[in-house]
Amino acid sequence: MGWCVFVVLPATSLTNSLIKTAVGLTGWILLGAVPALAHDFAFTEATLLIQREGSYRIDLRVDVDALALGVSPTTDSAEVVAELQAMTPEELAEAVENARQTVRRRVRIRVDGVKQAPEITFPQRGTELALENELPTLLGLTARLSGTIPAEAETMTFGASRAFRAVHLTLLDQRTGRSSRRILGVGEDSAPYPLRGGGVAEGMGRVAFSYLILGFEHILPAGADHILFVLGLFLLGRRFRPLLWQVTAFTLAHSVTLVLSSYDLVSLPSRPVESLIALSIAYVAAENVATTELKPWRPAVVFAFGLLHGLGFADVLRELGLPSEHFMTALVAFNLGVELGQVAVLLLAFAAVGWFRKEPWYRKGVVLPGSILIGAIGLYWFLERALG
Repeated sequence: MGWCVFVVLPATSLTNSLIKTAVGLTGWILLGAVPALAHDFAFTEATLLIQREGSYRIDLRVDVDALALGVSPTTDSAEVVAELQAMTPEELAEAVENARQTVRRRVRIRVDGVKQAPEITFPQRGTELALENELPTLLGLTARLSGTIPAEAETMTFGASRAFRAVHLTLLDQRTGRSSRRILGVGEDSAPYPLRGGGVAEGMGRVAFSYLILGFEHILPAGADHILFVLGLFLLGRRFRPLLWQVTAFTLAHSVTLVLSSYDLVSLPSRPVESLIALSIAYVAAENVATTELKPWRPAVVFAFGLLHGLGFADVLRELGLPSEHFMTALVAFNLGVELGQVAVLLLAFAAVGWFRKEPWYRKGVVLPGSILIGAIGLYWFLERALG
């Protein structure tokens, strides 16, 4: 994720300081914006299989290589693989055991409230599956946890620590043929699954809360492109009412396309959508630099860009899935979470530099360097996404 830093400069020696600051920070931000070729998942996939003979198996999609070395999943995958390959057999065995213990600490499986101690393996290690991944991996992208369910057990729960992102949990029960999909927020445990009676659907309130949090987290902290777009609107909106018109237009637009896409009425390939979202960031930043006041057409332009951002939100929802029993509840809650995230970005921006918006040096000290940095990142992302 790239971050935009607003620099408030004194009026004296402003021009030279501004140039040096803008150039230096532009380089720093572009370095921070370059994504490592790493297995950094937007959310964690978990599949819980309850087998007929009374055992369970959970396949968790994680970067096993990173766990083995104890590094962030954002670390360049090629570097991680090279370090593992350079190990002696004894060192590699110790690293694999480190990954196993890390999974054990970060995953919670409870039967009737009692924490289980599952066997942990890495089934992709040494197989073609590991070699066929898009990015290099030695140990694969699956941690498998398995164990036995006591015959008299009533309920089972699954949860992951806050070290993981939101969990997309798929539950399959071979005994009844039932299946369900649910979203667990960061650090959240699933609702108890009845081991007798064939399962129960999640309540509307729980679904609404889960998707509200997911929508918010898609903006803060995960939505770097949406954050920069909202900050771009903030920089030129020195008065509250025009800014409110822009944010309202943006919200209405992304709500329209989010709903239409969720019902499969509108669909566009991901690459052009993400490329145009990046270009919208650069456009808003460029307009901030080119003009000192809002133009009458700005809300209409923002509305058009909001339609694009809504398609981006829809891609996220499509990956997460919407529960069939509470489809509209989840959809509205996710959109509300997105809106709350955008409001939070504006409030943080006001808290950081809103005090100085009427100062004569505000444009040169805040708007121009901030817009230049945002525009540079937007252009970089556009070229990266458009050219693959």
